[in-house]
Amino acid sequence: MIRHKSFNAVAGAIFIPKRLASFDCSPPGKKGLVLGAYETCEGGLKLTETATKFDNCVCGKLTELLKGSKIPRGKAQVFGGLNEDFSYVAVACLGPESAAFHPVEALDQCKEYIREAAGIGARSLQDMGATHIFVEGFTNTEAAAEGSLLSVWKYQDWRNKEDQEPAPKIELYDNEDVQWWLKGTIGAESQNMARWISECPSNLMTPTLFCQMAIEYLCPCGVEVELRDREWMEANHFNAFLTMARGSCQPPGFAELKYCGGKENERPVVLLGKGSTFDTGGLNLAPPKGMSIYRGDIAGAACVVSVIKAIARLNLPINVIGVLALYENMPSGLALKHGDVTMSRNGKTIRIEDPANDGRVICADCLAYCARYKPAFIMTVSTSSTGLSNSFGTPPNGLFTTSDVCWEEINMAGAYTGDRVWRLPLWKCFRSRVTNYEGVDVVNTGLGRGGGPCLAAAFLMEFVPAQCDFVLMEVSATGLLHREAGMRYLRKGTMTGRPTRTIIQFLYQLACPHTAKCDC
Repeated sequence: MIRHKSFNAVAGAIFIPKRLASFDCSPPGKKGLVLGAYETCEGGLKLTETATKFDNCVCGKLTELLKGSKIPRGKAQVFGGLNEDFSYVAVACLGPESAAFHPVEALDQCKEYIREAAGIGARSLQDMGATHIFVEGFTNTEAAAEGSLLSVWKYQDWRNKEDQEPAPKIELYDNEDVQWWLKGTIGAESQNMARWISECPSNLMTPTLFCQMAIEYLCPCGVEVELRDREWMEANHFNAFLTMARGSCQPPGFAELKYCGGKENERPVVLLGKGSTFDTGGLNLAPPKGMSIYRGDIAGAACVVSVIKAIARLNLPINVIGVLALYENMPSGLALKHGDVTMSRNGKTIRIEDPANDGRVICADCLAYCARYKPAFIMTVSTSSTGLSNSFGTPPNGLFTTSDVCWEEINMAGAYTGDRVWRLPLWKCFRSRVTNYEGVDVVNTGLGRGGGPCLAAAFLMEFVPAQCDFVLMEVSATGLLHREAGMRYLRKGTMTGRPTRTIIQFLYQLACPHTAKCDC
């Protein structure tokens, strides 16, 4: 075991890394400004309050240029030469001014339209070469920060330095609501961090390298990181985990992340992140075409690391423990075979009928281990089944939970962040389909056809500690590549980092129950 611990966060403070500081040594470049406009009943455009002020400063030039224009929601129009301060000004459409919470959509449309407008506007200016972008706060600075920062993110680490595009600096324009802008910045940067981890090539984000990265990113925020090796896992009976991971020459890793922001005797929330740094499907080899997407099978662990960094920066008064299960699922002479049986940490035997259903087997030992924390509840974030992508496409994260309270809070958080969730059943009939076998206690596929995500959740329920509430966020459909179904502020073809902001908001609601809101 290797333990790393740095300073504790100061009570009442928000940790702000150096790159958020206002001092900037970069050479001067093109400046851009993102403003908004609402759709009117007559089909025209009505400038926002901030845009109107700017228009007055340029003697009505903006109104004149927009006359007769029809910019649909989710689009922006860029103008140059309006004044000396900004090379370009992007006007993005926010949709109708009356947008509000939509109960059927389970979405705060006002906030989501702001994210779209800020994101599309910022990206339009980025495409024009702007290196310093100012964004108006609209009626919600948190959403404006999220949309703009998420939209301009690119993964360029392995391009030639001369070919890399500089990331534009994003700042709030003409608004004093800096507190909520900072919260939105932290949320967006955390999601971008999860995107970066998921995008890393698997040879550069092995389980060992992931553990090193977790130390580098979390210890400066006051988070304690404990790393476990194969020898420790063998001594602690992680048999199912090690059996599933033995096909790879890369050693598996297990990490515990401890953030203690609440009272000493307060039961912690446990976040379990499945992290397959690459998943071929083992002997049940996936089709080679498009297999590189499974570098993103680390999405669950990436999300947990990013969430814990965010809550440490926000200094939330809550105790959170992150558990990371890191491994590769590869074919080799050591890889487990179809029908192999292993013993889990809680004593139940598991038959592996499908080595491609690896995540649920890995998480089985981890769930049993989490009993030692006596948690308030355990939330598992995992890419366990592709069934939801066939059913839903990409918009909602699949959610299974034994707690109605957790469902209500997570559903509210998803509506708030625009990264929505949908509750799926944990019925007994699914549990019987994974346990009704002779010779073994549980099987990682299940009887009958269909219901893959529900069977994965039912399998995990066999290993959840007694008297402990359970939440499973199934992100196979949402945590990998963005297919441009909704969320126009995420760049198509890049990893999404979902549902990082929703989990941050959920924990924020638990730690600060509805004492402060950032409403449109």
